[in-house]
Parts: sequence; C-alpha cells; structure tokens
Amino acid sequence: MLRDPDEGSALVFDLVEHDEPDPDRSPAVPGVDGTVQVAAPVASDDADRGPDAPREAGARWRTVLTAAAVLAIVLGTGIASDGVRDAARIERMRDFGGAVEDVSAPLTEKWVWDGTVGIGQDWDGVEAVVLGDVLAFRSGRDLIALDPATGEDAWVVPLGDDPACGPIGISPYEGTSARSVSMMVCLYGAAADREVVTVLPDGTVSAPRTLAPSDARRHGPARPGPDGTILRATRIGPESQVDLGDAECTETGECGGIVAAGRDVELRAEDAVTGEELWTVTVPFEEAEAWECMDASWEDQSGGLAFDGQLHPDAFGARVTSDLVQLSGCGVEAAVTPDGVLLSPELRQGTGYVESLALGGYVWLGYNGPGRTVVYADDGTVVVELAGHVRGPRAADGVGPDTFLGSDETGQRLLAYAADGVPRWDVGAEALEHRFLAQVGRTAVVTAPGAGVRGLDIDTGAERWRWDVSAGGDEALEIFTDGRAVLLHLIQIDSGMRRMVSLDAATGEVLWRESDEAATVRQDVATGRIDDEQMPVVLVAVDGHLLEVGRTGVRGLG
Repeated sequence: MLRDPDEGSALVFDLVEHDEPDPDRSPAVPGVDGTVQVAAPVASDDADRGPDAPREAGARWRTVLTAAAVLAIVLGTGIASDGVRDAARIERMRDFGGAVEDVSAPLTEKWVWDGTVGIGQDWDGVEAVVLGDVLAFRSGRDLIALDPATGEDAWVVPLGDDPACGPIGISPYEGTSARSVSMMVCLYGAAADREVVTVLPDGTVSAPRTLAPSDARRHGPARPGPDGTILRATRIGPESQVDLGDAECTETGECGGIVAAGRDVELRAEDAVTGEELWTVTVPFEEAEAWECMDASWEDQSGGLAFDGQLHPDAFGARVTSDLVQLSGCGVEAAVTPDGVLLSPELRQGTGYVESLALGGYVWLGYNGPGRTVVYADDGTVVVELAGHVRGPRAADGVGPDTFLGSDETGQRLLAYAADGVPRWDVGAEALEHRFLAQVGRTAVVTAPGAGVRGLDIDTGAERWRWDVSAGGDEALEIFTDGRAVLLHLIQIDSGMRRMVSLDAATGEVLWRESDEAATVRQDVATGRIDDEQMPVVLVAVDGHLLEVGRTGVRGLG
C-alpha cells in the first residue's frame, strides 16, 4: 500500500496481502420461493449490457494504484511517480462523499441509462443509494445497480408488488454529499404478506423474511432502515393523554393555538434478516403549536407533512437516510443515529436540527435563543458544545486537520476549531452565516451572502483568493472535489438555471465554467416531469465518477 507523501517527498510503499475476489462467483438472488438464484443483467437489445460477476467494492481504484506503483518501481520516472501520487490521492478519498477522479476539465456526457428512477414523494429524495462502488436504485419492481464507469447494469434484483428500498441516500436538499453504504433493505408485497430482503454491493440478496402483521399492529409498519435494519414507529400510551388545549381549526382551514399534551412516539429497529430487536427509543411529546400537527404518515418515505385544515395530534413522519433517522410531527422532533442514540438535546419542534458531517459525526444547531452547536462523534457521544453555529465541510479530501468553521454570537468573527473543539483561529466575518463548502489540501472553501466564494488558509484563516459567485449562480447546491479542484453545482434562484463551475482550490482560478447553452441542454435532457411539474436532478459521486440522477434516467459525466 502506498503512503501518500507531501509534495516532493519520497514515495513509501507498504506490502500488504489480501484475498483476490473469485472471478467465478456470481451474486446470489433469492427467488420467490426462497431458493438462491444468480442475479442477471436486465434483458435489452445490447447483449453485452451488464457484467455477470460481482466486483469487490473499490476494486477498480485499487487496480489503478497497484499498476501505477509497479510502473514507478520499474521505470523510476518522475511521470510515473506523479501517477502514483495521483492514484494515492484517489485511493485516500474513496471514503469521503463528493470525491471525483478529475473535475479540472469540462465534463461531458459519457453514457446514458434511460428508465424510471424511484423518488420520494414531492422529490424529497431519490430512492437510490451509493452501494459500495455502484449506484443502486429502485425502478418499477426491480432494484437495479449501475456500473458508474460504463452505465451498464451490474446486476438486477427482482422485487414484488409495492416495493420500497432504502435508506434514501441522495437528495437535492442534503448538506453533504452521499456516502457509500454497505447494504440496502427492500420491502415488497401486500401488507399481510410483506417480505424483506437485504442487498449487498455485489448483488447478493438475503433469503426473504415474511413480516408478521401482528408486529405492525404492535410496533407500527416497517420501513427500510440504515445498516441492514427495518424501522417501526408508533404512538404509545392511551388516547386519553391527548389534550388539544386551545388549538383549533376554523371552517376556512386556519389553525392556531397550542396542543397541550399528546402521546409519545416509540421508534424500534429490527435486524432485517432475523427480526431481532436491536434497540428502541422513546421520543416524548412536547406541547406543540397547531401548525406542527398537520397530517403525516410514518409509511411515507419522504417524511413530508400535508396541511388539510385539520388537527392530527397523533400524526408524525420521518426521513431516513444512511446515517440519521429524523422524526417530526405533532409534538415530536428528534434525530436518532443508526445505533439508536438520540442526538437532539432539545426535543421541542423548531428549536434546532441535526446535520451529518462529511468527515463523520454530527452537529446539532440550536436556534432557541443564542445560537449554539453540539458536536457529536459517530457513536453519538458529545465531543464539544460551542457558541454560535459551527459546521464542518460539505466535501473534503482527507488532507489537513479536521476543521469546523462558524460565526461567533455577534456574527462579527469567523472562528475555526479543531475536531475536539479547541479554537484555532478567528478572523473578521463578512456575513452572519458562512457555509463551509469544502476542505481541500490546506484551503477552506467558504461562501457567505454577498461575499462570494473565498479560499482561506486552513492554518491561519488568511484569505488566499476570492471568486464572485454571481458570475455562475446564486447558491451552491452540491460540492465535489478531486483533491486539487472544487466543482460547484450552482443554481440561480430566480430562473432555476443550474450550472457547473470548477475552481482551483489553491488559487481560486476558474478552470472551466459551463456555458448557458450547455447548462440549458444538460438540464433539458436530464430533467423529468411529473404532472407537468419540473423535477430537479441531483449530482452524485460514485467510486470516483460523477453521475447525474433524475426522474427519467441517469447520465455519466466525465
């Protein structure tokens, strides 16, 4: 294994052994009778459309690294050494969301997959996941995995009626890039005969397990959860606990007042394969304003609320991603980790919210009174509490010290903290809120309203460069990096136009910028429509490749 040196230093190799994947092994898929079958590519006019053997996650990147290392040893050339260093950079970034092999040159369409991609209600998220080194998503009654390099079907798992797969892994509204998961969970079948399977990155599927209807009545309906789980949730306690207080809705549908009391919510995680209970969390009811008690359904994977002019004191929903379960509804709001740790220090709705961090862990951002931040480790333990709102980068390359940035309570200073919360530097702030877009090398890429995009020295906070974001758009939706440049997917709020811009992370130089014409063509091609409503597309990095995912298909860019 190559240890990535600083620029100009010697390259160091560590010899490691690992088992080679068996080229004769094929992904297994259980049939409807529970017997194990081999997953096969979808039939199409192209007889060679998909590979019929599994690939070890990340195998292509490791192959590049090995080949480059051998070349450097044999030839002893500076060119080969540069190649090895690039390969080491790519290998190092595999585990970070938003890592792409190269964003320094304009991206063009490399391949297209046409078909329906499952989405959450109201486009709250794509029912797709970065599963190992493939993009996996539901399409009709199938779970399909695409090779991100070619767009070919890596494998296809047939599902039954009314399928639902998760956790939802890609959203146009998430603050960080989608991270790879090691397993998906799919449910299918009628309520009385609902079955669950787990799916691994190589297409291997567990034997179907039938869910007992009695469990749904006792603990709530099942939903796909993170880390190979199914989740159930229900209100607990007698209905007599509900006290509407002075909350009411008029005949015109206007609601006001406070719901004084209600029932708690119990959230339960089960092993999807065995049905064993893994953990249970109880979220207590807190008095709620009438607007919080809109209609919602736990079974709706989007977690959205719907206003129908009536009070629903038992209504609640949830958004389930690969690293968080976020409950919200009448009198309840909480964020729970995949291990069942309740993160929210304040459970009253509207007091704050939890975000996942690209470098691992979470932050709770409080808005009830003076701003404050609670930083959590991956296991849910509290790392530090800080004044103001502090965030980590949305994309990172793993170089340099883990860093948090945030404004002080006055909004006059921009502060940097080490991973343990120890202050590192502070400089004058140019806005009340700063967004920490990326940490690449020794540069922190930040943006703030009216201040454009800036590159700050990660060690001192000194400004290295500045770019006027209005030259490309108003807001950065998604951020990607190859360890040298940052790719910003920008949106103009008024027109909805989206375009890509690539900046050198060290200097701020514009490496390339998508023209209006190219952006329009790309958006028209990729955008699907549902009931004449334009549905946005999202960009996602999969095994170093950049993919564009929309309602009507997927495109590979490179």
